[in-house]
Amino acid sequence: MNDDAPLPPVRFDTRIAVLLREDLESWQRLNVTAFLVSGLGTRLPEVIGEPYEDGDGVPYLPMFRQPVLVFEGTKETLAAAHARVLSRSLPRAVFTGELFATGNDRDNRAAVRAVRTAELDLVGLAVYGPRNAVDKVLKGARMHP
Repeated sequence: MNDDAPLPPVRFDTRIAVLLREDLESWQRLNVTAFLVSGLGTRLPEVIGEPYEDGDGVPYLPMFRQPVLVFEGTKETLAAAHARVLSRSLPRAVFTGELFATGNDRDNRAAVRAVRTAELDLVGLAVYGPRNAVDKVLKGARMHP
């Protein structure tokens, strides 16, 4: 076997996606995306790749093993995607508008817990699952510019 032969590209039958509400400020988009994807990595170890190491042997933390696709949509698009992700029982994370006013994890969880599902002020949603199921959840959303 030739060790210099190129490896075939890796194809994934799953998808990691984030849907952001289109009216968020730039800093909010970045913050929401970071928070949302952190939830997926903690509960779904299969999405995490191997640790990294540079040429000098310095170790780095592992990251997702596959790309994260980021989409945007209206408040209505987000509400519809949320209903679809719940109906499909896919792993998901939510970020609500109230979380911009909290400063810690305990208060974040309390802010989400205080609101009924249908009344959540969703500004972001992360989802993981089979490609076709995730695509159906995100119907109507567009790729983030």
